[in-house]
Amino acid sequence: MRRMRRAKIVATLGPASSDPATIAKLFQAGADVFRINMSHTTHERMREFVAAIRDVEERYGRPIGVLVDLQGPKLRIGTFAGDAVMLAKGAIFALDHDPSPGDERRVHLPHPEVLSALAPGDTLLLDDGRIRLTAIETSPSRVVTRVDVGGRLSNRKGVSLPDTTVPFSALTAKDRSDLEAALNAGADWIALSFIQRAEDIAEAKKITRGRAAVMAKIEKPQALAHVTDILDMADAIMVARGDLGVELPLEKVPGIQKQLTRAARKSGKPVVVATQMLESMIANPVPTRAEVSDVATAIYEGADAVMLSAESASGQFPVEAVATMNRIAEEVEGDPIYRSIIQASRAEPEATGADAIAAAARQIAETLELAAVVCWTSSGATGLRVARERPKPPIVAISPNMSTGRKLSLAWGVHCVVAQDARDQDDMVDRACRIAFKDAFVQPGQRIIVVAGVPFGTPGATNMVRIAYVSNQAAAED
Repeated sequence: MRRMRRAKIVATLGPASSDPATIAKLFQAGADVFRINMSHTTHERMREFVAAIRDVEERYGRPIGVLVDLQGPKLRIGTFAGDAVMLAKGAIFALDHDPSPGDERRVHLPHPEVLSALAPGDTLLLDDGRIRLTAIETSPSRVVTRVDVGGRLSNRKGVSLPDTTVPFSALTAKDRSDLEAALNAGADWIALSFIQRAEDIAEAKKITRGRAAVMAKIEKPQALAHVTDILDMADAIMVARGDLGVELPLEKVPGIQKQLTRAARKSGKPVVVATQMLESMIANPVPTRAEVSDVATAIYEGADAVMLSAESASGQFPVEAVATMNRIAEEVEGDPIYRSIIQASRAEPEATGADAIAAAARQIAETLELAAVVCWTSSGATGLRVARERPKPPIVAISPNMSTGRKLSLAWGVHCVVAQDARDQDDMVDRACRIAFKDAFVQPGQRIIVVAGVPFGTPGATNMVRIAYVSNQAAAED
């Protein structure tokens, strides 16, 4: 199951892809990581999904990543006496802590921390941005607003606060329960919603204690202001374009996507581009031309992964959506100008031994036109540093840890193989050659470059490179 592309595909599971047979088909079509959205999934169902994914993993002998996406805080208004009201532009409308049904003048906002955080001039967006309010007067119990964009507003619609940092945790009681269940089920990645600052990630990392990697979803303007600190703390980021498009002008989102992708590439952290990538395939067997261009843009930028949400979770053509994304990625990466774009946006290596070795390996591999870069990696750090370089030859990561292989399934260009750790340098080179040959990355007579850390099994100790010739004997022994 070698992929003929470098960008990875994340497929969300749901009603349209809940049975083991469909999950296997999604993997065959190109899914590298499966996302489980805890906004719509019970603990029991989540465990069933993970079990089905592990069955596919065992059948094909390739590590598959499981990404559990936590719901995060959901801010919603209360109810109306008539279930809905019409708000006219220019009208005065209040949100308060009175739980009684609302009307055209007011409604309950059951979040006292929001009322306390709002300041005059702050914007409130209701119902996915369809209603826009501006705060005029604020107090801990009530905010009076002016309706800038009116319309019909019904019960329990969501509230977004693009100008306001709300002083509460990104982890709700439900999230904590879901997180523990995900860790017990063996999730590899945990995605955190409603991230505003790096401290939100630190809280989750205290719970995970290294049992899963933590991904920060960038979906709020407040997160953009702290993106450097967030990248330092998180193991990966997701560009959650749907929520960004609600809280920011839509025309800003493409530029933000590029900025976040480059920032993540510079830091060596995986970046996932998500939301509405092939939206029309929820109901149609083929995407629009604009959607194809959108996916292609993310791949040209060097994003580690592109993600399908409702397309694979609840759409009518889940397998076709994954297959379409796979074809787009293969076509883009075969474009003659693809490599020049990737090279132009490559960040300079950091002043560390690991980065220097990874950069040297990439340069040697490209100069000598080697068949593959093979890296031995215990924690996954070496694999990520090599992937950061976006080398032209394929990357094969060999790890003694299945958990590392599963996490690296999200990283750009990394083909993961789980195998016993090397005994010594000769064994390291010999098995690197045999594994690269077995998985069809190299033929007898070609050369590879091997990247590793000595002593073996020491996390983060990337300190050596070896050029190896793949002989007929090595191929025969395999």
